[in-house]
Amino acid sequence: MTPVSRRTCRVLVIGSGISGATCALGLADMGIEVVLVTAANDLSTNNTALAQGGIVYTAGENDADALTEDILTAGWRHNYERAVRTMAAKGPEAVRSLLLDRLEVPFRRTPQGEFSLTREGGHSRNRILHCADFTGKAIMDALTNAVETSETITTLTGRTAVDLITTHHHCLHLDYRYSLGNACAGAYVLNQSTGEVETVLADFTVLATGGLGQIYLHTTNTTETIGSGVTMAHRAGARTLNCEYVQFHPTALYQKARQRFLISEAVRGEGAKLVNADGQPFMAKYDDRADLAPRDIVTRAIMDELLRTGEPHVYLDAANYVDMDLSDRFPTIHKRCLETGVDMTRQPIPVVPAAHYFCGGVLTDDHGRTTLDRLYAVGECGCTGVHGANRLASTSLLEGLLWGHLAAVDIVSGLRGESLVQRKLLDSIPDWRSPGNLDNEDPALVQQDWATIRSTMWNYVGITRSTARLKRATDDLRSLNHHLQRFYRETPISKTLVDLFHGCQSAYLVTIAALRNPKSLGCHHRDD
Repeated sequence: MTPVSRRTCRVLVIGSGISGATCALGLADMGIEVVLVTAANDLSTNNTALAQGGIVYTAGENDADALTEDILTAGWRHNYERAVRTMAAKGPEAVRSLLLDRLEVPFRRTPQGEFSLTREGGHSRNRILHCADFTGKAIMDALTNAVETSETITTLTGRTAVDLITTHHHCLHLDYRYSLGNACAGAYVLNQSTGEVETVLADFTVLATGGLGQIYLHTTNTTETIGSGVTMAHRAGARTLNCEYVQFHPTALYQKARQRFLISEAVRGEGAKLVNADGQPFMAKYDDRADLAPRDIVTRAIMDELLRTGEPHVYLDAANYVDMDLSDRFPTIHKRCLETGVDMTRQPIPVVPAAHYFCGGVLTDDHGRTTLDRLYAVGECGCTGVHGANRLASTSLLEGLLWGHLAAVDIVSGLRGESLVQRKLLDSIPDWRSPGNLDNEDPALVQQDWATIRSTMWNYVGITRSTARLKRATDDLRSLNHHLQRFYRETPISKTLVDLFHGCQSAYLVTIAALRNPKSLGCHHRDD
């Protein structure tokens, strides 16, 4: 009888945001057994649920070419054009079939019953579906309900992925060790409630772990967003790409909080303007598109204004520039601002930039396949090449949805072949063994290590970078990584330690990529 600490399945999906949930649901609809794990205590605690603005749909006939051009322009033409055209051509149908027809997500409509399409920075047309300012939550509520009622999806919450299992690194059987090809065979997963590391063996594994905003001092991301999927794939031998391109959202609510509250770009899409302390709009002097310029341009403009004026923030003024019921159009933002003493219907909102979206990640093809056999990466942790050097607004949800679907379809075709989870492999994979028993996990040391990581990334690998800053960051993070590897080998495993280990490694990957790329482009801005 297989012990509880060991599971086998056809497909293991790590992460429950829009990409992971879409992939799991797509597989389940085709009759495939799936195990879906998430570090959170429920399926809807993720960055998808925080997404306010909307999801790219279509502006009508012949919009694919226009959308392609908008994505390429925002990405500084560093994009993989094949992936961009895949999104532009197949994205609307994915939205229609899953979100509109199957899940019936209640996107806002006009009094005439048509979809109320909006526009955000970098878009040349109104093509974005939205549910007021809680689009991500509406989508996740529908996806979560479908996943939880599926009979072929086993959901494991409170599970932190520790490491990917590969045939070269973990198999004891010599047949696998002599094989030229390395393949992913599942993952070691920490059960946060028991402290036990479970072995989950799978024919195919899908990383859907999101980005890495929490390695920065200020971010809009949830607490679990530390780059764990990218670091696990990197250690397993999968190729990563574009890790230097970290997008900072220009308008996060100015307040004292570990996780910054996002003020959606849709507010500017409806006509709001960024103004300085004197109430004067300033974006027009930085870009002809003014407040609807792409995010990297707006972010640097704000930072220039802050350096010029010495003020701690700028303002986003909707009250004086948007002629609509703001509390109805943006109920979530309106409520949150009121909680901080700001009435956006009467006052401008104080805003600052914050780390928001990871444009790089684990390199994938147009089916979500990575360079490691039987491993897929979808959503923000994968690098399809769609975003290039800077992401176009509201494409993140579409990318997660589309590549979650494409990966599911491709995996089903792969499952027709030989199963990797066979007796020889089952007997060959050892259970996790704790690397040490020295109980020295000091909370003060852990907090200090996180403070070092976040301050280093914000100050040296942030919105503006230089060779001197990046070299300093490389030295500091290399030293901390070596220290943590030794600490990791001596200390019993815990979620705190795993998160710190992954966070430090992902910070180092971003820094090394930034140092190696001397070209200033998009959200990798070098002032030297």
